[in-house]
Amino acid sequence: MRHLRRFKGVLQADAFAGYHPLYEDGRVVEAACWSHARRKVWDIHERQHKLSGTLAHQALQRIGKVFGVEAEIRGRPPHERMRVRQERTGPMLDDLREWLNTTLSQVSAKSPMALAIGYSLGNWTALTRFVDDGRIEAHNNAAERALRGVAIGRKNYLHLGSDSGRNSAAVIYTLIGSAKLVGIDPQAYLRHVLERIADHPSNRIDELLPWAVAGELAKAAPTASQPAGKLAA
Repeated sequence: MRHLRRFKGVLQADAFAGYHPLYEDGRVVEAACWSHARRKVWDIHERQHKLSGTLAHQALQRIGKVFGVEAEIRGRPPHERMRVRQERTGPMLDDLREWLNTTLSQVSAKSPMALAIGYSLGNWTALTRFVDDGRIEAHNNAAERALRGVAIGRKNYLHLGSDSGRNSAAVIYTLIGSAKLVGIDPQAYLRHVLERIADHPSNRIDELLPWAVAGELAKAAPTASQPAGKLAA
């Protein structure tokens, strides 16, 4: 709540209850993630040894069609994505919802499949918001991929050992992630900053942010025949 107190727009995330207060006044609009919904069904499919024809397998096939459309329109302008989604994805989701409701009436209320279906139906509005808004993704996989390094290395970073260490790590993660977003090599960016920061005026530190130096680094990027040097420790 504190971090997003000035934010107004769409927040795409899983259905973690801790996020719910953000949506209460309508300033932040919830968009749920189909990968999270799919994962609950996938876990059942794995426990069933990935057998074909099971309810879990049928659900995955139906969700897979939605992902297939998304793969086709990835990178297109928002208005095009919205048009295709309304024409193709909307009817798919209507059929999926009907199938989920029918299936829910056929399985035990406490079964894993019922819980997986309940997750999707309980978050249906947020899960289908992307159909009528081309800016929204069907899932937040891009954000999860960006944080994979943090999640995988979490136990290795216990040596940070303090709140200040945590804050410093967050700054480094943000700088590296931002460098990737603007298309520059994080190692080249860090080398560029470390070579200049000692003599750089502290009141102009924003001049060393990734997007501020992206053009300069792009011009200085080595060619295929000129390998980049190593960052000195």
